[in-house]
Amino acid sequence: MAPVGAKNSLPEGKTSNSIVFIGNYLPRQCGLATFTTHLLEAVAQNTPDIDCWAVAINDIKEGYSYPPQVRFEINQEQLNDYGLAADLLNQNNVDIVCIQHEYGIFGGQRGSFIIELLSELKMPIITTLHTILEDPTEDERYIITQLAELSDRLVVMSERSVDFLRNIYQVAEEKIILIYHGIPDVPMLESATYKGKFDVSEKQVLLTFGLLSPGKGIETVIDALPEIVKAHPQVIYMVVGATHPHLKAEQGEDYRLGLHLRAKQLGVADHIIFHDHFVSDEELPEFIGAADIYISPYLNEAQIISGTLAYALGMGTAVVSTPYWHAQELLNEGRGRLFPFRDHLQLGREINDLLNHPDERRSMQLKAYQYGRKMVWSEVGLRYLETFAKAKQQRLRKSVPLQTPKTLELRQQVLPEIKLDHLRRMTDGTGILQHSRFTVPDRTHGYCVDDNARALIVAIKAQNLSPQDDSLNELATVYLSFLDHAFNNEIKRFRNFMSYERGWLEETGSEDSHGRAIWGLGIAVALGKNEGHVNLAADLFKRSLGAVEHFTSPRAIAFTIIGVHAYLNHYSEAGQAQEIGSMLSDKLLGWFRISASEDWPWCEATLNYDNARLPQALLLSGQRFSNNEMLETGLRALSWLSKIQTDETGDHFAAIGNDGWYPKDGKKAQFDQQPVEAAAMVDACIEAFNATRDELWLTNAYRCFNWYLGENDLRIPLYDHATGGCRDGLQAGGVNENQGAESTLSWLMTLLDIYNHRGFGRIMPEEEQSQGEVSKA
Repeated sequence: MAPVGAKNSLPEGKTSNSIVFIGNYLPRQCGLATFTTHLLEAVAQNTPDIDCWAVAINDIKEGYSYPPQVRFEINQEQLNDYGLAADLLNQNNVDIVCIQHEYGIFGGQRGSFIIELLSELKMPIITTLHTILEDPTEDERYIITQLAELSDRLVVMSERSVDFLRNIYQVAEEKIILIYHGIPDVPMLESATYKGKFDVSEKQVLLTFGLLSPGKGIETVIDALPEIVKAHPQVIYMVVGATHPHLKAEQGEDYRLGLHLRAKQLGVADHIIFHDHFVSDEELPEFIGAADIYISPYLNEAQIISGTLAYALGMGTAVVSTPYWHAQELLNEGRGRLFPFRDHLQLGREINDLLNHPDERRSMQLKAYQYGRKMVWSEVGLRYLETFAKAKQQRLRKSVPLQTPKTLELRQQVLPEIKLDHLRRMTDGTGILQHSRFTVPDRTHGYCVDDNARALIVAIKAQNLSPQDDSLNELATVYLSFLDHAFNNEIKRFRNFMSYERGWLEETGSEDSHGRAIWGLGIAVALGKNEGHVNLAADLFKRSLGAVEHFTSPRAIAFTIIGVHAYLNHYSEAGQAQEIGSMLSDKLLGWFRISASEDWPWCEATLNYDNARLPQALLLSGQRFSNNEMLETGLRALSWLSKIQTDETGDHFAAIGNDGWYPKDGKKAQFDQQPVEAAAMVDACIEAFNATRDELWLTNAYRCFNWYLGENDLRIPLYDHATGGCRDGLQAGGVNENQGAESTLSWLMTLLDIYNHRGFGRIMPEEEQSQGEVSKA
């Protein structure tokens, strides 16, 4: 995952008046890239004395062959690129920044990396929201709330979007600006003018265009064609557009080929023309102009903006659409017709009626064209310029970063790149080896389920941050295959240890290894991108879950609970998982009730390894099952753990050592400190933040994270930048120089979680805290 650095073609010291647009940009093939490009051009044409340029977001490492307007590129997965972009924009005194926001184009959890960039910018920010969800997750709501707080204005493109921001996200009315989706300004001509170009002069043309993917509903139109063709034999249905690049990368052309087969089976293949390429700006008006009727058959009501619909309507085409939100608004008052989702029979009736009544169709076209005059790009560009001017005159962002350079203490920490070299070095065709001698894999001790479960979590989470890296799919396959082979189906338990010669050393592994396997499988189900991986992980998960009911290890129970919650994020109605997750959570809470006291709020007489996984499990269950006692118990235990694992000065994390652990009424062992404990604390503190939104928990997560980087009792880093591995622990005489699987995987799990949650809160400088104290219940 070595990154391609951000590219900068801006001359240093440039200070002229400038407006910068951040988003996807042509020639990247997507609707957002087209929108950003046209918006920049429209603004530039209306104000030639202002320098308009772009920061492009790349979804592939090599980027694209951009035009000169793109002067900086961000690799969406590289967090540090966002900080570099912020520095560039501030140093060059840019006047206005206009962000094009869509959840899927920025890195981090639900695109949280963009918050990193915006929080550092000093100039007015105008953010265009291309997706606003009616029922957002907690993370999605938080992202929009942060965008609203950091922006001086939010631009939306529909009335429903205005309502959502006002009523669902509680955004102040004065911040919301409605500017319609831009369209090309072309004259309204008869379709015959363009039909000759596509050899359909004598045909009645139906059209759908845009990047091809299953949610577009092309199947509905194909299913309607037999009845349409029976009444109008001259009908041709043109499907224009390339397969969406991300879909093509995952599935090839399976979807398109399935449409071809469907058309053949229904006997209408001769009435469909597929134009399989990305449509250029010059071609698009011609395709739309050739259409007698444009069909927008989306399958999901929650489509708040459709650029293709805006283009078709604004250019005066008769439109028939499913009643998704944007269509309901644009096609109101006779500007188009609606039919129910997936109802091919009603679609056929609507199309036949319009083809039978050309005068009515012409009236619809005129209404649409007149309505679209306010949507042409020149008008949209002027509206944006007015918005920019108002934002400069009246800043509505409440807090703007300091004008003076930030010290290291006052800015977000620069994170190491995610480097998987040592992980790959430790992995062979069987799985990941347990140990290493220094940086060299040690074959003596073979493999174990514990480490392969952790490795599966790392591979799946890394794949989420870097979905274009096919090698991560291969790694996940190896680790999942190991878990599959490890499962003893006769007794429904995982074996744990395997020799290098691939012989199992036991028939039943430890409870902890079983719990870790379930945890890894739950993550694979929740976050996996490979359908085969998800299906196998779900099957193993279900077959292995029942054995945990009689476990007595608190950590095995906690690992399982964490895996169950991940699984339920994908299969929310899974009865067995819900039931067992609730039962195990009650069992864990019961142990705390029995053993915890005011000065020892813990469920055991000794603190040992992976301690923070227990409160993490309670916090997850407390949120999902709306159980305040679980939340309070988890927060109290984690706050105490944090306190006793912070050094006396409140300066850094000091893990409980494994040379004696920490018995009740005894002394905490200082060494050997293990990477697995820091990883558990980071995860648990992030979960405490999720539960409370108290940013002190994130500050504490970073304190634990920095233990790996040298902020520890010995002031020696455990992470090895050269190899990407992690040393095995802090000992009284220095660090253990071996870089085994558990240590390296603990580091990578921690780094990935920090990356995923970057942007979900401001990391507070130490002076704003009270001697390392963190939020309590």
